[in-house]
This record gives sequence, C-alpha cells and structure tokens, in this order.
Amino acid sequence: METQQTERRSEQRNITEIYYSVEFSIKGLNYIYQFKLRDISQNGMCITVKENSPVLQHIKVNDLLDMKYYSVETADKTDKIITKIKHITKQEQGRFQGHSLVGLEILKKNGAR
Repeated sequence: METQQTERRSEQRNITEIYYSVEFSIKGLNYIYQFKLRDISQNGMCITVKENSPVLQHIKVNDLLDMKYYSVETADKTDKIITKIKHITKQEQGRFQGHSLVGLEILKKNGAR
C-alpha cells in the first residue's frame, strides 16, 4: 500500500518558498510599498495591509499590479511579475486583527533582474 500523499494545493501556494516579499507602487501615491509574502490565506498567498493604509483605498479585487518579487536566495535577485488582486479580507480578530489579507495571484513574469 502506498503511503505517500499527493500535494493538493496549487503551485501559487508554494511561491513563498521562492520569494519572501513584494514591492509595488500605486498610481496616485508617492511611495513604493513593500510587504512580506504570507501563505496563511485559505485562498493562497497574500500580504497583510494595515486597515488605515492608503494602499487599501487604492486597490480592489481584480486589479492588476506590476510587482517586484524578492527572492529568498538573495536580496539582489528580483522578478517583475504581473499580479492580480484575488481578495481583500478584513481581519477582525486573531493574529492579524486590524489588518486586511490581500490575496495575490501571479499571472505573468515580466523579467528578472
């Protein structure tokens, strides 16, 4: 009898083993934002954003953002990837109370640096 289980999660959920953070800017805001990637959302990879952050006022579900992903191997290695906002879920209790989980879906790599 075979005891090895098959991985049921999609490939995107393993992205946190390749990248540790994302960086992006939003039109209308004067800053570049950087967030740690997390694999805590029921829907896959996400970032946590404070409730009062201007980022939450400028993004919505299905937005496409050109994000820079930082490699876990070395901070010098980055990949630019078009990323879709999958969900924005406010956390009213628990570890991330006062934040929203912003679910991300990788769509297309633009190139590496």
